[in-house]
Amino acid sequence: MAISVMAGIPALKENFQQLKSRMEKAVHDFQANLASTRTGRASIQMLDQIKVDYYGTPTPLSQVGQLSTPDANMIVIQPWDASIIGEIEKAIRTSDLGFNPQNDGKVVRVPVPPMTEERRRDVVKHLNRVLEEHRTAIRNIRRDGNEAIKKAAKEKKISGDEEKRALEEMQKLTDDEIRRMEEMSQRKEAEVMHV
Repeated sequence: MAISVMAGIPALKENFQQLKSRMEKAVHDFQANLASTRTGRASIQMLDQIKVDYYGTPTPLSQVGQLSTPDANMIVIQPWDASIIGEIEKAIRTSDLGFNPQNDGKVVRVPVPPMTEERRRDVVKHLNRVLEEHRTAIRNIRRDGNEAIKKAAKEKKISGDEEKRALEEMQKLTDDEIRRMEEMSQRKEAEVMHV
């Protein structure tokens, strides 16, 4: 990547680092959402968003037991504390993932049924909705950056040329991050639609 114009301007350097970090965080959040999106195969990441009521505290499922996928259409959760098996089962059942967990007193088995064409389309719609939310987040970060650049120019901390170059760089950074998320979304969509 080319040397940043904004990083070279002392009045904007700190702002640039914060904005870039916020954009990276939005992209990583989008990646986490993609990883937890259901495809045709079982994956422990599908349960990443589920929280279990563990002694009054909402706790991620991965912190209350061992998760594994013994085959392509089964997820097994072996809790470290057998007394919370009911809570784990309840948390999975009440999630909007459409799973029907079963327990045998020691482990919780979550069968992952093959996805129907209609369910695949619903998942793709959900992916597009999540992508749009994250695009909006990136654009809001760009707006904050543009306001900071214009404020620095108004206070005569930067020249007009520096303002123009910084605004162009802010737009390029925004476009790059959105393009990255769109590419990830397209790959995931292809994976979901693949039978």
